[in-house]
Amino acid sequence: MKRLICFCGWAFCFCVAVIPVCAQSSAGAQKNFLRQQGSLNKIEDSLQKQFEKLNLSWPPAAMYIRSFKYDRQLEIWVKNSLASPYQLFKTYKVCIQSGTMGPKRMEGDYQVPEGFYYINEFNPNSVYHLSLGLNYPNASDRILSDSIRPGSAIYIHGNCVSTGCIPIGDFQIEEVFVIASAVNAEGQEFIPVHVFPVRYNVKNSLGYLNKAIENNDYLQSFNANIRQVYDYFETKKQLPVIMVNKKGEYVLN
Repeated sequence: MKRLICFCGWAFCFCVAVIPVCAQSSAGAQKNFLRQQGSLNKIEDSLQKQFEKLNLSWPPAAMYIRSFKYDRQLEIWVKNSLASPYQLFKTYKVCIQSGTMGPKRMEGDYQVPEGFYYINEFNPNSVYHLSLGLNYPNASDRILSDSIRPGSAIYIHGNCVSTGCIPIGDFQIEEVFVIASAVNAEGQEFIPVHVFPVRYNVKNSLGYLNKAIENNDYLQSFNANIRQVYDYFETKKQLPVIMVNKKGEYVLN
Protein backbone atom coordinates (compact mmCIF):
# COMPACT_ATOMS: atom_id res chain seq x y z
CA MET A 1 0.00 0.00 0.00
CA LYS A 2 1.32 3.46 -0.86
CA ARG A 3 1.74 6.06 1.84
CA LEU A 4 2.53 9.76 1.78
CA ILE A 5 5.87 10.93 3.18
CA CYS A 6 6.90 14.56 3.36
CA PHE A 7 10.31 16.24 3.54
CA CYS A 8 10.27 19.77 4.92
CA GLY A 9 13.44 21.82 4.58
CA TRP A 10 14.22 25.50 4.90
CA ALA A 11 13.13 26.34 1.37
CA PHE A 12 10.53 23.74 0.49
CA CYS A 13 8.18 21.07 1.67
CA PHE A 14 7.93 18.10 -0.65
CA CYS A 15 5.56 15.13 -0.32
CA VAL A 16 5.81 11.85 -2.20
CA ALA A 17 3.81 8.65 -2.34
CA VAL A 18 6.08 5.67 -1.82
CA ILE A 19 5.68 1.94 -1.56
CA PRO A 20 7.38 0.69 1.62
CA VAL A 21 10.21 -1.76 1.06
CA CYS A 22 9.03 -5.25 2.00
CA ALA A 23 12.29 -6.19 3.72
CA GLN A 24 11.85 -3.48 6.36
CA SER A 25 9.36 -3.45 9.21
CA SER A 26 7.09 -0.41 9.34
CA ALA A 27 8.65 0.67 12.64
CA GLY A 28 12.16 0.29 11.24
CA ALA A 29 11.23 2.16 8.10
CA GLN A 30 9.77 5.04 10.10
CA LYS A 31 12.91 5.32 12.24
CA ASN A 32 15.01 5.26 9.09
CA PHE A 33 12.88 8.00 7.54
CA LEU A 34 13.12 10.24 10.60
CA ARG A 35 16.89 9.81 10.65
CA GLN A 36 17.10 10.69 6.97
CA GLN A 37 14.87 13.75 7.32
CA GLY A 38 17.18 15.26 9.92
CA SER A 39 20.17 14.51 7.73
CA LEU A 40 18.53 15.97 4.62
CA ASN A 41 17.83 19.27 6.37
CA LYS A 42 21.57 19.56 7.06
CA ILE A 43 22.32 18.64 3.46
CA GLU A 44 20.01 21.39 2.23
CA ASP A 45 21.83 23.96 4.36
CA SER A 46 25.15 22.77 2.93
CA LEU A 47 23.77 22.93 -0.62
CA GLN A 48 22.60 26.50 -0.18
CA LYS A 49 26.14 27.50 0.79
CA GLN A 50 27.65 25.58 -2.13
CA PHE A 51 25.23 27.19 -4.57
CA GLU A 52 26.00 30.65 -3.17
CA LYS A 53 29.74 30.15 -3.70
CA LEU A 54 29.08 29.31 -7.34
CA ASN A 55 26.67 32.24 -7.83
CA LEU A 56 23.81 29.81 -8.36
CA SER A 57 20.27 30.40 -7.15
CA TRP A 58 18.77 28.20 -4.44
CA PRO A 59 16.49 26.51 -5.08
CA PRO A 60 17.43 26.30 -8.76
CA ALA A 61 14.79 26.98 -11.38
CA ALA A 62 15.55 23.74 -13.21
CA MET A 63 17.76 20.67 -12.98
CA TYR A 64 19.29 18.33 -15.55
CA ILE A 65 21.18 15.11 -14.81
CA ARG A 66 23.74 13.71 -17.23
CA SER A 67 25.63 10.44 -16.71
CA PHE A 68 28.47 8.73 -18.58
CA LYS A 69 28.78 4.95 -18.23
CA TYR A 70 32.41 4.24 -19.13
CA ASP A 71 33.69 7.37 -17.36
CA ARG A 72 31.55 6.52 -14.31
CA GLN A 73 30.43 10.09 -13.75
CA LEU A 74 27.12 11.79 -13.04
CA GLU A 75 26.71 15.52 -13.55
CA ILE A 76 24.18 17.89 -12.02
CA TRP A 77 23.33 20.92 -14.13
CA VAL A 78 21.04 23.70 -12.89
CA LYS A 79 19.46 26.95 -14.07
CA ASN A 80 19.17 30.24 -12.21
CA SER A 81 16.06 31.04 -14.27
CA LEU A 82 14.09 29.13 -16.86
CA ALA A 83 15.43 31.38 -19.63
CA SER A 84 19.09 31.09 -18.61
CA PRO A 85 21.50 28.41 -19.83
CA TYR A 86 22.33 25.40 -17.69
CA GLN A 87 25.37 25.66 -15.45
CA LEU A 88 27.32 22.75 -14.02
CA PHE A 89 26.90 22.42 -10.26
CA LYS A 90 28.84 19.24 -9.51
CA THR A 91 30.16 16.00 -10.95
CA TYR A 92 29.77 12.86 -8.83
CA LYS A 93 31.59 9.57 -9.22
CA VAL A 94 29.48 6.55 -10.10
CA CYS A 95 31.01 4.05 -7.72
CA ILE A 96 30.36 0.87 -9.72
CA GLN A 97 29.10 0.07 -13.21
CA SER A 98 27.42 -3.07 -14.53
CA GLY A 99 27.01 -4.20 -18.11
CA THR A 100 28.76 -2.98 -21.25
CA MET A 101 28.38 -0.33 -23.93
CA GLY A 102 24.93 -0.13 -25.47
CA PRO A 103 21.32 0.35 -24.33
CA LYS A 104 19.31 -1.89 -22.02
CA ARG A 105 17.12 -4.22 -24.03
CA MET A 106 15.79 -6.90 -21.70
CA GLU A 107 15.26 -7.89 -18.10
CA GLY A 108 18.32 -9.46 -16.51
CA ASP A 109 20.92 -8.15 -18.98
CA TYR A 110 22.54 -6.02 -16.22
CA GLN A 111 22.76 -3.12 -18.64
CA VAL A 112 22.61 0.48 -17.51
CA PRO A 113 20.20 2.11 -20.00
CA GLU A 114 21.47 4.60 -22.55
CA GLY A 115 19.14 7.29 -23.79
CA PHE A 116 16.84 9.99 -22.50
CA TYR A 117 14.75 9.62 -19.37
CA TYR A 118 13.24 11.58 -16.51
CA ILE A 119 12.81 11.02 -12.79
CA ASN A 120 9.47 9.35 -12.11
CA GLU A 121 9.88 8.25 -8.50
CA PHE A 122 11.31 9.65 -5.26
CA ASN A 123 11.96 6.87 -2.75
CA PRO A 124 13.21 8.04 0.67
CA ASN A 125 12.72 4.51 1.97
CA SER A 126 15.08 2.68 -0.38
CA VAL A 127 17.21 -0.25 0.75
CA TYR A 128 19.98 1.68 -1.04
CA HIS A 129 19.60 4.69 1.31
CA LEU A 130 17.69 6.98 -1.08
CA SER A 131 16.76 6.49 -4.71
CA LEU A 132 15.42 8.35 -7.72
CA GLY A 133 13.59 6.23 -10.29
CA LEU A 134 14.04 6.57 -14.06
CA ASN A 135 11.14 6.04 -16.45
CA TYR A 136 12.74 3.03 -18.11
CA PRO A 137 11.43 1.67 -20.44
CA ASN A 138 10.77 4.95 -22.24
CA ALA A 139 8.95 5.35 -25.57
CA SER A 140 12.02 4.28 -27.55
CA ASP A 141 12.75 1.30 -25.30
CA ARG A 142 9.17 0.06 -25.61
CA ILE A 143 9.69 -0.22 -29.36
CA LEU A 144 13.23 -1.60 -29.39
CA SER A 145 13.45 -3.69 -26.21
CA ASP A 146 12.09 -7.18 -25.51
CA SER A 147 8.32 -6.87 -25.77
CA ILE A 148 7.64 -9.27 -22.89
CA ARG A 149 10.50 -8.61 -20.47
CA PRO A 150 12.13 -5.23 -21.19
CA GLY A 151 13.20 -4.83 -17.57
CA SER A 152 12.34 -2.12 -15.06
CA ALA A 153 13.31 -0.60 -11.70
CA ILE A 154 16.27 1.52 -12.83
CA TYR A 155 17.40 4.01 -10.19
CA ILE A 156 20.03 6.54 -9.26
CA HIS A 157 20.71 5.54 -5.66
CA GLY A 158 23.10 5.35 -2.73
CA ASN A 159 25.28 2.45 -1.62
CA CYS A 160 27.69 0.87 -4.13
CA VAL A 161 25.99 -2.02 -5.90
CA SER A 162 24.50 -2.21 -9.39
CA THR A 163 22.65 -4.62 -11.64
CA GLY A 164 21.75 -1.87 -14.11
CA CYS A 165 21.29 1.13 -11.80
CA ILE A 166 23.50 4.18 -11.20
CA PRO A 167 24.91 4.10 -7.62
CA ILE A 168 26.76 7.18 -6.39
CA GLY A 169 27.11 6.58 -2.63
CA ASP A 170 24.97 7.64 0.33
CA PHE A 171 26.13 11.21 0.94
CA GLN A 172 26.10 11.96 -2.79
CA ILE A 173 22.54 10.68 -3.31
CA GLU A 174 21.42 12.83 -0.38
CA GLU A 175 22.61 15.94 -2.22
CA VAL A 176 21.07 14.88 -5.53
CA PHE A 177 17.82 13.85 -3.83
CA VAL A 178 17.46 17.21 -2.07
CA ILE A 179 18.16 19.21 -5.25
CA ALA A 180 15.67 17.12 -7.21
CA SER A 181 13.08 17.48 -4.45
CA ALA A 182 13.58 21.25 -4.36
CA VAL A 183 13.14 21.80 -8.11
CA ASN A 184 10.18 19.43 -8.17
CA ALA A 185 8.55 21.43 -5.38
CA GLU A 186 9.22 24.59 -7.39
CA GLY A 187 7.27 23.15 -10.33
CA GLN A 188 9.66 21.10 -12.49
CA GLU A 189 7.59 17.97 -13.04
CA PHE A 190 10.01 16.24 -15.39
CA ILE A 191 13.67 16.27 -14.38
CA PRO A 192 15.60 14.98 -17.42
CA VAL A 193 18.22 12.27 -16.99
CA HIS A 194 20.40 11.56 -20.02
CA VAL A 195 22.70 8.54 -20.01
CA PHE A 196 25.53 8.32 -22.55
CA PRO A 197 28.05 5.52 -23.07
CA VAL A 198 31.10 7.81 -22.78
CA ARG A 199 32.27 11.39 -22.63
CA TYR A 200 32.63 12.06 -26.34
CA ASN A 201 35.14 14.86 -25.72
CA VAL A 202 37.60 12.56 -23.89
CA LYS A 203 39.94 10.88 -26.38
CA ASN A 204 40.51 7.65 -24.44
CA SER A 205 36.80 7.24 -23.67
CA LEU A 206 35.76 7.80 -27.28
CA GLY A 207 38.49 5.40 -28.43
CA TYR A 208 37.16 2.73 -26.07
CA LEU A 209 33.62 3.17 -27.40
CA ASN A 210 34.68 3.07 -31.04
CA LYS A 211 36.64 -0.13 -30.44
CA ALA A 212 33.73 -1.71 -28.53
CA ILE A 213 31.19 -1.06 -31.30
CA GLU A 214 33.38 -1.24 -34.41
CA ASN A 215 31.79 -4.51 -35.60
CA ASN A 216 28.25 -3.71 -34.51
CA ASP A 217 26.27 -1.67 -37.04
CA TYR A 218 23.28 -1.36 -34.72
CA LEU A 219 25.29 0.12 -31.84
CA GLN A 220 27.08 2.47 -34.22
CA SER A 221 23.73 3.76 -35.47
CA PHE A 222 22.29 3.99 -31.95
CA ASN A 223 25.34 5.87 -30.70
CA ALA A 224 25.23 8.35 -33.59
CA ASN A 225 21.55 8.91 -32.80
CA ILE A 226 22.00 9.75 -29.11
CA ARG A 227 25.20 11.74 -29.63
CA GLN A 228 23.15 14.41 -31.40
CA VAL A 229 21.67 15.41 -28.04
CA TYR A 230 25.10 15.51 -26.38
CA ASP A 231 26.45 17.78 -29.14
CA TYR A 232 23.39 20.03 -28.99
CA PHE A 233 23.75 20.54 -25.25
CA GLU A 234 27.51 21.11 -25.44
CA THR A 235 26.93 23.91 -27.95
CA LYS A 236 23.88 25.61 -26.46
CA LYS A 237 23.76 24.56 -22.77
CA GLN A 238 20.06 24.06 -23.37
CA LEU A 239 18.11 20.86 -24.01
CA PRO A 240 16.35 20.12 -27.29
CA VAL A 241 12.85 18.73 -27.54
CA ILE A 242 13.35 15.00 -28.08
CA MET A 243 10.74 12.93 -29.91
CA VAL A 244 10.66 9.22 -30.81
CA ASN A 245 9.75 8.03 -34.31
CA LYS A 246 8.06 4.76 -35.30
CA LYS A 247 11.43 3.02 -35.52
CA GLY A 248 12.25 3.92 -31.93
CA GLU A 249 14.86 6.47 -33.00
CA TYR A 250 15.27 9.74 -31.14
CA VAL A 251 14.43 12.83 -33.18
CA LEU A 252 15.50 16.33 -32.16
CA ASN A 253 12.91 19.05 -32.61
